[in-house]
Amino acid sequence: MNGLRSAMLVAGLGAGFAAGAAAQGPASCGASLDTRTRLLAEVPGWQVAFAPKPAPLAVGRHFSVELAVCPRDPAARVTAVRVDAEMPAHRHGMNYAAKVSALGGDRHRADGLMFHMPGRWRFIFELTGADGQVVRLTRDVELQ
Repeated sequence: MNGLRSAMLVAGLGAGFAAGAAAQGPASCGASLDTRTRLLAEVPGWQVAFAPKPAPLAVGRHFSVELAVCPRDPAARVTAVRVDAEMPAHRHGMNYAAKVSALGGDRHRADGLMFHMPGRWRFIFELTGADGQVVRLTRDVELQ
């Protein structure tokens, strides 16, 4: 993530926090999120399901993202979750910093995001494990 925003977007969850009660597949990750707007980012071993609110996303409007962190290994632990976004084609990120809050269990909410121009945006989710390793998941969206 951009070093200028290094102090933003961290939700400390405590070393003993389990990211999910059981391993979840694509259909069940974030099942409690709005299925009309739910998106999925995944890498081997991890999934993040998320839904922007309000939806649909619009240029110049602040929004939140509700998300669920779903490990494939039920013993996996997460100590921090970070959320950011960037425009790869323009080589810049957002003009606003968001704050991530733990909602309990595998759920979180990132508030204060805004896409200030149309085009392809990339959501970035960084999960820090209890072992200190960081896993980065991304998902591109097109904003008209």
